[in-house]
Parts: sequence; C-alpha cells; structure tokens
Amino acid sequence: MKKLLVVTLLGSGLALGLAGCANVEPWQRGKLADYTMRPDRDPLNDSLSEHIYFTREAAVGGRGVGGGGCGCN
Repeated sequence: MKKLLVVTLLGSGLALGLAGCANVEPWQRGKLADYTMRPDRDPLNDSLSEHIYFTREAAVGGRGVGGGGCGCN
C-alpha cells in the first residue's frame, strides 16, 4: 500500500511538472503578446487590487519602482 502511494505521488508530480513545459513557436508569440494577456490592462482592477493590498498589508505603492524601501534607490 505504501509503495503504491509513493508511486502515485511520484507519477502525479512528474505529470504536473511536465504539463508546465511548452515550446512556443514564433507564430504563436503574437497571441501571447496580445493586450488581453497583460496583467495591467484593467485600471479599475489594478486600483481595487492595490486597495485590497493596502488594507491587508498597510502598504501602498512600490509598483515599478526600484529599491528596497530604505530610500536608497
């Protein structure tokens, strides 16, 4: 029973690991570069996410800005 569980877990891990690998052909890259694939395409959703992050973490900003918060950009 224990051997079956180990084999099942290893097989599942291998299947999940290989499922994430994909080769993107040059003619398919246009679809991945489409505007709808951008995570920042919806300003309302961005502001809502920023509000939720601020409410939970008491932190705001820092998007696209270098530095570690110490003021030594």
